[in-house]
Amino acid sequence: MQGRKYKISIVTICFNDLKELKRTCVSVDSQRQKPDEHLIINASTKPDIDDFLRSIKLPEYRHWENIKDEHISASFNEGILRSRGDIIHLLNAGDEYYDESVIERVSSEFEKDEKLMWTHGNYVQYRGGIWVLTGKAFNPEKLYRGISTIGHPTMFVKREMYNKHGLFDKNKRVAMDFDFIVRIAGEAFKYLNYPIAKFYPGGTSSAKQSLGKKEEKESYKKHKGNSLKMELWFLRSGVIDKIMNTKVGDLLFQLKNKNKEIKK
Repeated sequence: MQGRKYKISIVTICFNDLKELKRTCVSVDSQRQKPDEHLIINASTKPDIDDFLRSIKLPEYRHWENIKDEHISASFNEGILRSRGDIIHLLNAGDEYYDESVIERVSSEFEKDEKLMWTHGNYVQYRGGIWVLTGKAFNPEKLYRGISTIGHPTMFVKREMYNKHGLFDKNKRVAMDFDFIVRIAGEAFKYLNYPIAKFYPGGTSSAKQSLGKKEEKESYKKHKGNSLKMELWFLRSGVIDKIMNTKVGDLLFQLKNKNKEIKK
C-alpha cells in the first residue's frame, strides 16, 4: 500500500444482519489490495454483531463503531464522517466485491488521474430468478430518468466531494443516493466497464419503490428545476414498474437480459 497518493476507506453499515456482515467482511479480506480502512457502522438493536466483533481478532484495517439507529442516510453520514480515507466506498452488509481485484483496479484509476472525483461501474444482481450483469455509463444529460443506470455500491467517491457538496440528505429514506448524484453530476467521473459489486436478493416492496421514485423527483426539482421530460419519464417508468413486479415481469426481465445472465 506504500507509494499510493490516496488512502481507501470502505464503510459498511449494518443493522441486525450478522450473517450478511460476515459475507461482506470475507469479500473485503479476499481483496488482493487491502483497504487502508474498513469501518463498520453498527446501528443494530441486538448485541449479536458487537459480540461477534469483540470475540475475534480483526485485521488491522478493520474497526467498528456502534451508533444509535436512525435510518440509512444517517448511518452513511456517520461512516463518512468517522472514516479516515481520501476515497470512500460504501459497501453495505450483505453485498460483496465481484472478485479479488476490485480495490486494486479502482485504486489505480484514481492514482492515474488526480482530477478524477468519483467512479462507478457494473454490478451483478439477482432479479427475475436469474443473476445478471447490470450497468452502463452515467449520462448527466439523463438525470431526469432517476438512478436507474447506477448502483451506488459501485461508486468510489473522493472525500472532498462530501466536503464540497454535503453528505446524504437525512430526509431521504430511499433515494438518498440519487440526491447525492444530482449534486455531484458535474464533477469529473469515470465509468468502469467491469463488475464492481454483487447484490444479494433483499426484496423491494412496491411501497418502498414508490417512495424512492417520489424522492427522486423531489431531488431533481430541488437541484435542477421542473422538467416535463422528467414527469413523462416517471409516468412511463411507474407503469413499467407495476408490470415488472409481477410474474410476467420476471419473465420479461429474463428474456431481455438473457445475454447478460451470469451462472452462479
